[in-house]
Amino acid sequence: MDSLMTIWNSASPDTQGLLLTTLHILAVMFGVIILVAFTTLAERKIIGYMQLRLGPNRVTIFNIPFLKGVVQPFADVFKLLLKEVVVPSSSDKFLFILAPVLSLVPALVAWAVVPLDAGLVIANVDAGLLFILAMTSMGVYGIILAGWAANSKYAFLGAMRSAAQIVAYELAMGFALVGVLMAAGSLNLGKIVESQSGGPLSWYWFWLAPLAVVYFIAGVAETNRAPFDVAEGESEIVAGFHVEYSGATFATLFALPEYANMILVSVLSSLFFFGGWLSPFEGYLPDDWWLAQPGFFWLAFKTSMFLFLYLWIRATFPRYRYDQIMRLGWKVFIPITLVWIAVEGVMVYFNVGPWAG
Repeated sequence: MDSLMTIWNSASPDTQGLLLTTLHILAVMFGVIILVAFTTLAERKIIGYMQLRLGPNRVTIFNIPFLKGVVQPFADVFKLLLKEVVVPSSSDKFLFILAPVLSLVPALVAWAVVPLDAGLVIANVDAGLLFILAMTSMGVYGIILAGWAANSKYAFLGAMRSAAQIVAYELAMGFALVGVLMAAGSLNLGKIVESQSGGPLSWYWFWLAPLAVVYFIAGVAETNRAPFDVAEGESEIVAGFHVEYSGATFATLFALPEYANMILVSVLSSLFFFGGWLSPFEGYLPDDWWLAQPGFFWLAFKTSMFLFLYLWIRATFPRYRYDQIMRLGWKVFIPITLVWIAVEGVMVYFNVGPWAG
């Protein structure tokens, strides 16, 4: 330990900063991957409870009763890694392998500008909101390549359906975030959270409620989650754009990016509309009480609530038809966001709500 401290003290400030940033990146990346694993477990347990089933209850640690099934996600990972990766002989092999990378990398890179607490962010860039939109839009290229490179009509049809769905709901999400930008006056995610200080009625969910609802539901649709998962519906087109993938490529193309994007949408919903790491008791309890203090705990709590909504929606609603999904995105969500942006402009002009004074 002393030798490590000596090496650390002898390093230049630039080297120390680079090492700290690298450690921060690794911590966030592995944290997201571990959280993805336990989100899959929570999904199977929660939906099992809603459907009067047990869920995973076999793979445990030392046969401890309350830990039954807790290591099932890791068993699934080992199973996928040990499975053979089958590359179709008529496929474009380079693009077939590249597609999972194009799906996975943006899902992880987007976390670079996401603040987890005040000052706790890898890259505190002023255009963080634009960076998030750019990275979340990149995932569609991996989906299109996966469907096209496999040289399969089923995969290609699934990719086209999924890409059209993502584009429709990406527009609705973008318009919803225009309202957040108008309210906060900044593209920096940390400043967006700071602009909501003052208690729950100062959070943007109250003044931008239609945009908050549209943003979250559009996030569910963009991640191809039920009831918007027709692109992967077994009864329609086998298994969607990833029908030809197996083993590790299936895990990196479908499972990991999907759940990572679920967590990202939940975190961003908390940051944009529900005060992020700000306490819901701010202004109601003395400032020196720990419940009134901001912190990562509140962001984690709000994110877990949105993740629970994800799972609740999957266990409750039947799968929509494709025409219903596209109609909802183009003819309902986009008009709602445009109308509410106009309403918000009127509130800004007349100094109503958070714009008073």
